[in-house]
Amino acid sequence: MAHTIKNKAKLLARVRRIKGQAEAVERALEAELGCTDVLMLVASMRGAISGLTAELMEDHIRHHVVNPDAEPDPERAKGAADLIEVVRTYLK
Repeated sequence: MAHTIKNKAKLLARVRRIKGQAEAVERALEAELGCTDVLMLVASMRGAISGLTAELMEDHIRHHVVNPDAEPDPERAKGAADLIEVVRTYLK
């Protein structure tokens, strides 16, 4: 089973929240809110998309590259754990 299917409900919930954030940006633009308010909404949406991207990338690494929790080679396990941490940090 693909990891995106296993976590389907959780991932869809995140996408739906992002969709709601996009709709809030649209409403703000239609209401001609100030640029600061619109930028804050966009920043929140960007953070949510980055979080989703980080989760998908981590799952991809764990399922298709190497799972650091199940890897018997300590160097490979550390390398995978380090890569996951870099992805999380980069996408914050």
